[in-house]
Amino acid sequence: MLAIGRALMANPRLLLFDEISLGLAPVMVKHIYHAMSAIISGGTTALVVEQDVSQVLQVADRVYCFRKGRVSLEGRPADLSREQISAAYFGV
Repeated sequence: MLAIGRALMANPRLLLFDEISLGLAPVMVKHIYHAMSAIISGGTTALVVEQDVSQVLQVADRVYCFRKGRVSLEGRPADLSREQISAAYFGV
């Protein structure tokens, strides 16, 4: 949360988030994603690398799934099913 606050003080056009939910309590993850929605709606672009698909799909405009360094799936969250995302991520 402190790192996000520090980054926002610079009034960035782009914020990079890497595994933002890793090791956090579920209630804190909800708070962070709620804040992220407000940040995005304020005009800041966010690039999120995340394994918690359910959270990130709520704020994403576009989804890119990478496997072995290559894009294995891309699209809008509304157009992708959980099965498609799992298959693209795990290669099944």
